[in-house]
Amino acid sequence: MKKVEAIIRKSKYSAVRDALHNVGVNFFSYWDVTGLGNEKEGHVYRGVSYSTSDIQRRHLSIVVNDDFEEITVKTLLEAASTGEVGDGKIFVSDINECYRIRTGEKGGDTLK
Repeated sequence: MKKVEAIIRKSKYSAVRDALHNVGVNFFSYWDVTGLGNEKEGHVYRGVSYSTSDIQRRHLSIVVNDDFEEITVKTLLEAASTGEVGDGKIFVSDINECYRIRTGEKGGDTLK
């Protein structure tokens, strides 16, 4: 099993959610996060300079079976991209085991 974590623009969340559902990823967790990005310049709006060092993003945590890793990452790359600086990051890590609390089952079938 793999854990795919993505930090994306909040404005792309609906598109990402719908794209994931379309490929069969129907369960994941998400939360709003604030982080620091690489962009050093501020933005000016109506003569007022705003800092862009604190960036509002959405963090998605998705656990999938090994055979679903590639399609999940590909879907995230396509749906979350704007082509601009600050589109986000994707991290993939191994999951050793998974348990369903209600029944005590373990293994990849608990993700279905």
